[in-house]
Amino acid sequence: MAWWKAWVEQEGVTVKGSSHFNPDPDAETLYKAMKGIGTNEQAIIDVLTKRSNVQRQQIAKSFKAQFGKDLTETLKSELSGKFERLIVALMYPPYKYEAKELHDAMKGLGTKEGVIIEILASRTKNQLREIMKAYEEDYGSNLEEDIQADTSGYLERILVCLLQGSRDDVSGFVDPGLALQDAQDLYAAGEKIHGTDEMKFITILCTRSATHLMRVFEEYEKIANKSIEDSIKSETHGSLEEAMLTVVKCTRNLHSYFAERLHYAMKGAGTRDGTLIRNIVSRSEIDLNLIKGQFQKMYGKTLSSMIMGDTSGDYKNALLNLVGSDP
Repeated sequence: MAWWKAWVEQEGVTVKGSSHFNPDPDAETLYKAMKGIGTNEQAIIDVLTKRSNVQRQQIAKSFKAQFGKDLTETLKSELSGKFERLIVALMYPPYKYEAKELHDAMKGLGTKEGVIIEILASRTKNQLREIMKAYEEDYGSNLEEDIQADTSGYLERILVCLLQGSRDDVSGFVDPGLALQDAQDLYAAGEKIHGTDEMKFITILCTRSATHLMRVFEEYEKIANKSIEDSIKSETHGSLEEAMLTVVKCTRNLHSYFAERLHYAMKGAGTRDGTLIRNIVSRSEIDLNLIKGQFQKMYGKTLSSMIMGDTSGDYKNALLNLVGSDP
């Protein structure tokens, strides 16, 4: 399933929300769960992981109207650690959440390039536009300018190119002549010469539609006798390599890409909780069911079983609720 179609499928949604929804009793349940000494975490999980994002926003409104307090701030003061991080993530409207993740990836010392690459390479033009708008509203600065200030060289260029969302052509039209030309240009820019013409790679990867690129990758393999991924690995390194490979992965199969991100978050010692939370929260109302199916195919185990082995307590229970039953 190519990336530009992935976000329209209903069967992909794991969190559908409540069909007989009334925000007032939910707000009251949350208030009671946090009032006095101690917190009833299970009650919080039961409400917030079983409602859609739109419903959570209505619960927050009702909470403020009934109790004169901000729900997110109250949750922050009552919860802690990874569980708090997950529950607070659920309370952000989707584009504001992604804007926050990008902002957090750039503020302070060091830049988390992986987060920026993941979001920019996997979102559609409309989604990127909404994220940029939310970023400006919430942080008073321009996302493109902040990325330019925070990255440099070819990585900066590929990120700025991706932000333009020029790959978004859903017509599915492919000009075979241009696809062949692009494949030859990529070969000439990489395997054929000593050193690499990075800009040629960046331009083709960031401005051509996904359907067109699939054809380019096929032609490339015929000319170079190796996959475009292998060439990128041998021609580039570091964050630029990661960015280029991410574009290729998202073009080939978006669900496989997210399955790989979730697996990466949990494999080996320790858990990359930021990546785990972001990908489960941001895909739960888009295509998480399809990602689960792909995960099982790729890794021979279910996403839930890996979460169960890798996390614990309320954090684990909330994640499992969001992921839903096994495919």
